Amino acid sequence: MAPKDRYGRPVDYLRLSVTDRCNLRCFYCMPPHGVPFIPHEGVLSYEEIERLARLAISLGINKIRLTGGEPLVRREVLHLCEKIAGLPKLESLSITTNGVLLPQFAQNLFNAGIKRLNVSLDTLNPEKYAAITGKFHFFQVWEGLHQALAIGFNPIKINVVVMRGVNDDEINQLASLTYTYPFHVRFIELMQSQPGIQERHFLAGGEIIRRLEQTDALLPAHSKHGNGPARYYRFPGAAGKIGLITPLSHHFCPTCNRLRLSADGKLRSCLFSPEEVDLKSLLRRGAADGEILAAIRRAIWNKPQEHALHGDISGRCLSRPMSAIGG
Repeated sequence: MAPKDRYGRPVDYLRLSVTDRCNLRCFYCMPPHGVPFIPHEGVLSYEEIERLARLAISLGINKIRLTGGEPLVRREVLHLCEKIAGLPKLESLSITTNGVLLPQFAQNLFNAGIKRLNVSLDTLNPEKYAAITGKFHFFQVWEGLHQALAIGFNPIKINVVVMRGVNDDEINQLASLTYTYPFHVRFIELMQSQPGIQERHFLAGGEIIRRLEQTDALLPAHSKHGNGPARYYRFPGAAGKIGLITPLSHHFCPTCNRLRLSADGKLRSCLFSPEEVDLKSLLRRGAADGEILAAIRRAIWNKPQEHALHGDISGRCLSRPMSAIGG
Protein backbone atom coordinates (compact mmCIF):
# COMPACT_ATOMS: atom_id res chain seq x y z
CA MET A 1 0.00 0.00 0.00
CA ALA A 2 1.32 3.43 -0.94
CA PRO A 3 2.41 5.69 1.94
CA LYS A 4 0.23 8.76 2.56
CA ASP A 5 1.13 12.31 3.44
CA ARG A 6 -0.53 14.22 6.26
CA TYR A 7 -3.32 15.30 3.92
CA GLY A 8 -4.22 11.72 3.05
CA ARG A 9 -2.75 11.69 -0.47
CA PRO A 10 -1.17 8.36 -1.50
CA VAL A 11 2.40 8.89 -2.76
CA ASP A 12 3.33 6.04 -5.10
CA TYR A 13 5.43 7.66 -7.83
CA LEU A 14 9.14 8.56 -7.84
CA ARG A 15 10.81 10.63 -10.54
CA LEU A 16 14.47 9.70 -10.35
CA SER A 17 17.09 11.91 -12.04
CA VAL A 18 20.25 10.09 -13.11
CA THR A 19 22.15 13.15 -14.38
CA ASP A 20 21.93 16.92 -14.66
CA ARG A 21 23.77 16.85 -18.02
CA CYS A 22 21.91 17.37 -21.28
CA ASN A 23 22.81 17.27 -24.97
CA LEU A 24 20.42 20.13 -25.79
CA ARG A 25 20.38 23.75 -24.67
CA CYS A 26 16.71 24.71 -24.71
CA PHE A 27 16.51 28.45 -24.14
CA TYR A 28 13.69 28.21 -21.59
CA CYS A 29 15.59 25.65 -19.52
CA MET A 30 19.22 26.80 -19.60
CA PRO A 31 20.54 30.37 -19.73
CA PRO A 32 22.86 31.26 -22.63
CA HIS A 33 25.91 31.07 -20.35
CA GLY A 34 24.89 27.59 -19.20
CA VAL A 35 24.53 26.29 -15.65
CA PRO A 36 27.10 24.85 -13.25
CA PHE A 37 26.95 21.07 -13.37
CA ILE A 38 27.11 18.80 -10.35
CA PRO A 39 30.69 17.49 -9.99
CA HIS A 40 31.09 13.83 -10.90
CA GLU A 41 31.68 12.80 -7.30
CA GLY A 42 28.51 14.63 -6.25
CA VAL A 43 26.24 12.50 -8.46
CA LEU A 44 24.70 9.37 -7.01
CA SER A 45 26.32 6.14 -8.20
CA TYR A 46 24.14 3.50 -9.83
CA GLU A 47 24.50 1.37 -6.70
CA GLU A 48 23.22 4.26 -4.57
CA ILE A 49 20.34 4.91 -6.97
CA GLU A 50 19.36 1.26 -6.98
CA ARG A 51 19.43 1.12 -3.19
CA LEU A 52 17.19 4.17 -2.86
CA ALA A 53 14.81 2.78 -5.50
CA ARG A 54 14.62 -0.51 -3.61
CA LEU A 55 13.91 1.27 -0.32
CA ALA A 56 11.25 3.50 -1.90
CA ILE A 57 9.53 0.44 -3.36
CA SER A 58 9.57 -1.24 0.04
CA LEU A 59 7.54 1.73 1.35
CA GLY A 60 4.90 1.32 -1.36
CA ILE A 61 6.27 3.38 -4.25
CA ASN A 62 5.35 1.30 -7.32
CA LYS A 63 6.05 3.64 -10.25
CA ILE A 64 9.47 5.02 -11.14
CA ARG A 65 10.40 7.34 -13.99
CA LEU A 66 14.03 7.96 -14.94
CA THR A 67 14.74 11.58 -15.85
CA GLY A 68 17.58 14.07 -16.21
CA GLY A 69 18.90 16.33 -17.62
CA GLU A 70 18.94 13.83 -20.43
CA PRO A 71 19.18 10.35 -18.89
CA LEU A 72 20.53 8.69 -22.04
CA VAL A 73 23.76 10.71 -21.93
CA ARG A 74 24.90 8.95 -18.75
CA ARG A 75 27.20 6.02 -19.47
CA GLU A 76 25.86 2.52 -18.87
CA VAL A 77 22.35 3.80 -18.16
CA LEU A 78 20.93 0.58 -19.63
CA HIS A 79 22.55 -1.33 -16.78
CA LEU A 80 20.65 0.83 -14.28
CA CYS A 81 17.40 0.31 -16.21
CA GLU A 82 17.80 -3.45 -16.01
CA LYS A 83 18.57 -3.36 -12.28
CA ILE A 84 15.58 -1.20 -11.40
CA ALA A 85 13.21 -3.05 -13.75
CA GLY A 86 14.09 -6.25 -11.89
CA LEU A 87 13.15 -4.94 -8.45
CA PRO A 88 10.18 -6.85 -6.95
CA LYS A 89 6.83 -5.06 -6.62
CA LEU A 90 7.71 -2.33 -9.13
CA GLU A 91 4.68 -1.99 -11.42
CA SER A 92 6.00 0.56 -13.90
CA LEU A 93 9.40 1.80 -15.05
CA SER A 94 9.46 4.59 -17.63
CA ILE A 95 11.85 7.21 -18.92
CA THR A 96 11.66 10.83 -20.05
CA THR A 97 14.06 11.74 -22.86
CA ASN A 98 14.53 14.47 -25.43
CA GLY A 99 14.69 11.69 -28.01
CA VAL A 100 17.97 12.67 -29.66
CA LEU A 101 19.56 9.31 -28.80
CA LEU A 102 16.44 7.20 -29.26
CA PRO A 103 17.52 5.75 -32.64
CA GLN A 104 20.51 4.16 -30.89
CA PHE A 105 18.81 3.29 -27.60
CA ALA A 106 15.15 2.44 -28.27
CA GLN A 107 15.46 -1.33 -28.73
CA ASN A 108 17.91 -1.76 -25.85
CA LEU A 109 15.72 0.34 -23.54
CA PHE A 110 12.77 -1.90 -24.35
CA ASN A 111 14.86 -5.00 -23.76
CA ALA A 112 16.05 -3.56 -20.44
CA GLY A 113 12.48 -3.38 -19.14
CA ILE A 114 11.29 0.10 -20.05
CA LYS A 115 7.97 -0.05 -21.88
CA ARG A 116 6.67 3.51 -21.41
CA LEU A 117 8.28 6.55 -22.97
CA ASN A 118 7.97 10.33 -22.67
CA VAL A 119 9.68 12.36 -25.40
CA SER A 120 10.09 16.12 -25.16
CA LEU A 121 9.37 17.76 -28.52
CA ASP A 122 8.15 21.36 -28.72
CA THR A 123 7.86 21.79 -32.49
CA LEU A 124 7.53 19.93 -35.78
CA ASN A 125 9.56 22.56 -37.62
CA PRO A 126 13.27 21.59 -37.91
CA GLU A 127 14.48 25.19 -38.05
CA LYS A 128 12.38 26.18 -35.07
CA TYR A 129 13.60 23.08 -33.25
CA ALA A 130 17.17 24.31 -33.69
CA ALA A 131 16.21 27.78 -32.47
CA ILE A 132 14.60 26.36 -29.31
CA THR A 133 17.17 23.69 -28.48
CA GLY A 134 20.36 25.12 -29.97
CA LYS A 135 20.91 21.87 -31.91
CA PHE A 136 19.91 20.51 -35.33
CA HIS A 137 18.57 17.18 -34.07
CA PHE A 138 14.90 17.24 -35.07
CA PHE A 139 15.16 14.37 -37.54
CA GLN A 140 16.88 12.10 -35.02
CA VAL A 141 14.00 12.65 -32.60
CA TRP A 142 11.39 12.01 -35.30
CA GLU A 143 13.18 8.82 -36.35
CA GLY A 144 13.39 7.71 -32.73
CA LEU A 145 9.64 8.19 -32.22
CA HIS A 146 8.87 5.98 -35.20
CA GLN A 147 11.32 3.34 -34.01
CA ALA A 148 9.68 3.36 -30.58
CA LEU A 149 6.27 2.85 -32.18
CA ALA A 150 7.53 -0.09 -34.22
CA ILE A 151 9.21 -1.68 -31.19
CA GLY A 152 6.05 -1.54 -29.12
CA PHE A 153 6.47 1.14 -26.45
CA ASN A 154 3.07 1.97 -24.99
CA PRO A 155 2.20 4.66 -24.26
CA ILE A 156 4.47 7.08 -26.08
CA LYS A 157 3.86 10.56 -24.72
CA ILE A 158 5.08 13.66 -26.51
CA ASN A 159 5.60 16.55 -24.09
CA VAL A 160 5.17 20.03 -25.59
CA VAL A 161 6.03 23.12 -23.56
CA VAL A 162 3.72 25.77 -25.04
CA MET A 163 5.28 29.21 -25.53
CA ARG A 164 3.42 32.22 -26.84
CA GLY A 165 5.16 33.66 -29.88
CA VAL A 166 7.44 30.63 -30.20
CA ASN A 167 5.42 27.47 -30.90
CA ASP A 168 1.82 28.33 -30.03
CA ASP A 169 1.11 28.56 -33.77
CA GLU A 170 1.74 24.77 -33.91
CA ILE A 171 -0.72 23.69 -31.21
CA ASN A 172 -3.23 22.36 -33.72
CA GLN A 173 -0.61 20.74 -35.93
CA LEU A 174 0.95 18.94 -32.98
CA ALA A 175 -2.45 17.82 -31.68
CA SER A 176 -3.34 16.54 -35.14
CA LEU A 177 -0.56 13.96 -34.87
CA THR A 178 -3.05 12.00 -32.78
CA TYR A 179 -5.28 11.40 -35.82
CA THR A 180 -2.54 9.24 -37.36
CA TYR A 181 -0.41 8.02 -34.45
CA PRO A 182 -1.36 6.55 -31.05
CA PHE A 183 0.72 9.23 -29.33
CA HIS A 184 -0.37 11.06 -26.20
CA VAL A 185 0.47 14.66 -27.17
CA ARG A 186 0.60 16.63 -23.94
CA PHE A 187 0.66 20.42 -23.79
CA ILE A 188 2.40 21.85 -20.72
CA GLU A 189 2.20 25.38 -19.36
CA LEU A 190 5.56 27.15 -19.32
CA MET A 191 7.14 27.41 -15.87
CA GLN A 192 9.58 30.10 -14.85
CA SER A 193 13.07 28.67 -15.12
CA GLN A 194 14.78 31.73 -16.61
CA PRO A 195 14.16 35.39 -15.71
CA GLY A 196 11.62 37.03 -18.00
CA ILE A 197 10.90 33.94 -20.10
CA GLN A 198 7.53 33.22 -18.53
CA GLU A 199 6.25 36.78 -18.63
CA ARG A 200 6.97 36.95 -22.37
CA HIS A 201 5.83 33.51 -23.43
CA PHE A 202 3.28 32.11 -20.95
CA LEU A 203 0.04 30.74 -22.44
CA ALA A 204 -2.61 29.48 -20.02
CA GLY A 205 -4.30 26.11 -20.36
CA GLY A 206 -7.70 27.65 -21.09
CA GLU A 207 -6.30 29.36 -24.18
CA ILE A 208 -4.66 26.11 -25.30
CA ILE A 209 -8.05 24.38 -25.07
CA ARG A 210 -9.68 27.15 -27.12
CA ARG A 211 -7.02 26.71 -29.81
CA LEU A 212 -7.54 22.93 -29.87
CA GLU A 213 -11.30 23.34 -30.26
CA GLN A 214 -10.65 25.21 -33.50
CA THR A 215 -9.43 21.92 -35.01
CA ASP A 216 -12.21 19.55 -33.97
CA ALA A 217 -14.54 18.60 -31.15
CA LEU A 218 -12.53 17.91 -28.01
CA LEU A 219 -13.92 14.86 -26.23
CA PRO A 220 -12.98 13.90 -22.66
CA ALA A 221 -10.76 10.82 -22.59
CA HIS A 222 -9.38 8.52 -19.92
CA SER A 223 -5.78 7.35 -19.76
CA LYS A 224 -5.30 3.99 -18.07
CA HIS A 225 -1.58 4.77 -18.04
CA GLY A 226 -1.94 8.14 -16.33
CA ASN A 227 0.00 8.66 -13.10
CA GLY A 228 -0.53 12.29 -12.58
CA PRO A 229 -1.31 15.77 -13.70
CA ALA A 230 -2.58 15.52 -17.28
CA ARG A 231 -6.23 15.94 -18.18
CA TYR A 232 -6.89 13.91 -21.33
CA TYR A 233 -9.01 14.57 -24.41
CA ARG A 234 -9.45 13.01 -27.81
CA PHE A 235 -10.45 14.19 -31.26
CA PRO A 236 -13.27 12.09 -32.78
CA GLY A 237 -11.81 9.01 -34.50
CA ALA A 238 -8.24 9.83 -33.46
CA ALA A 239 -5.74 7.06 -32.75
CA GLY A 240 -4.08 8.96 -29.90
CA LYS A 241 -4.96 11.35 -27.08
CA ILE A 242 -4.33 14.95 -26.12
CA GLY A 243 -3.20 15.89 -22.64
CA LEU A 244 -3.14 19.22 -20.84
CA ILE A 245 -0.84 19.90 -17.87
CA THR A 246 -1.53 23.19 -16.09
CA PRO A 247 0.66 23.59 -12.99
CA LEU A 248 -0.08 27.32 -12.78
CA SER A 249 -3.55 28.12 -14.09
CA HIS A 250 -5.25 24.96 -12.78
CA HIS A 251 -2.91 23.22 -10.39
CA PHE A 252 -3.22 19.53 -9.56
CA CYS A 253 -1.89 19.65 -6.00
CA PRO A 254 -4.89 17.83 -4.42
CA THR A 255 -4.01 14.67 -6.37
CA CYS A 256 -0.22 14.97 -6.51
CA ASN A 257 1.29 11.53 -5.91
CA ARG A 258 4.98 12.13 -6.60
CA LEU A 259 8.43 12.54 -5.17
CA ARG A 260 11.52 13.74 -7.02
CA LEU A 261 15.06 12.58 -6.39
CA SER A 262 17.76 14.77 -7.93
CA ALA A 263 20.95 13.39 -9.40
CA ASP A 264 22.86 14.59 -6.33
CA GLY A 265 20.58 12.72 -3.95
CA LYS A 266 18.17 15.43 -2.77
CA LEU A 267 14.59 14.26 -2.28
CA ARG A 268 11.79 16.75 -3.01
CA SER A 269 8.12 16.19 -2.29
CA CYS A 270 7.10 19.30 -4.29
CA LEU A 271 8.72 20.66 -7.43
CA PHE A 272 8.04 24.26 -6.41
CA SER A 273 9.24 23.99 -2.82
CA PRO A 274 12.91 24.53 -1.94
CA GLU A 275 12.62 21.97 0.86
CA GLU A 276 14.86 18.96 0.20
CA VAL A 277 15.97 15.90 2.17
CA ASP A 278 19.63 15.03 1.66
CA LEU A 279 19.63 11.27 1.13
CA LYS A 280 23.12 11.26 -0.38
CA SER A 281 24.66 12.33 2.92
CA LEU A 282 22.87 9.50 4.69
CA LEU A 283 24.08 6.99 2.12
CA ARG A 284 27.69 8.13 2.25
CA ARG A 285 28.01 8.15 6.00
CA GLY A 286 26.83 4.55 6.10
CA ALA A 287 23.28 5.02 7.37
CA ALA A 288 21.26 1.83 7.84
CA ASP A 289 18.19 1.17 5.74
CA GLY A 290 15.92 2.06 8.64
CA GLU A 291 17.36 5.57 8.96
CA ILE A 292 17.01 6.21 5.23
CA LEU A 293 13.46 4.87 5.22
CA ALA A 294 12.59 7.19 8.09
CA ALA A 295 13.95 10.17 6.11
CA ILE A 296 11.84 9.22 3.08
CA ARG A 297 8.76 8.83 5.27
CA ARG A 298 9.34 12.29 6.77
CA ALA A 299 9.63 13.82 3.30
CA ILE A 300 6.32 12.20 2.31
CA TRP A 301 4.57 13.22 5.53
CA ASN A 302 5.76 16.84 5.16
CA LYS A 303 4.68 17.14 1.52
CA PRO A 304 3.08 20.61 1.15
CA GLN A 305 -0.67 20.74 0.73
CA GLU A 306 -0.16 22.83 -2.39
CA HIS A 307 2.48 24.94 -4.06
CA ALA A 308 2.59 28.66 -3.31
CA LEU A 309 2.34 29.97 -6.87
CA HIS A 310 -1.45 30.27 -7.07
CA GLY A 311 -1.42 31.09 -10.76
CA ASP A 312 1.07 33.92 -10.29
CA ILE A 313 3.49 33.71 -13.21
CA SER A 314 5.78 36.42 -11.89
CA GLY A 315 8.97 35.58 -10.07
CA ARG A 316 11.06 32.46 -10.18
CA CYS A 317 9.19 29.18 -9.80
CA LEU A 318 12.14 26.88 -9.22
CA SER A 319 14.83 27.31 -6.60
CA ARG A 320 17.43 25.77 -8.93
CA PRO A 321 17.44 24.80 -12.63
CA MET A 322 15.02 22.08 -13.72
CA SER A 323 17.95 20.15 -15.15
CA ALA A 324 19.41 19.99 -11.64
CA ILE A 325 16.13 18.98 -9.96
CA GLY A 326 15.02 16.40 -12.50
CA GLY A 327 12.04 17.11 -14.77
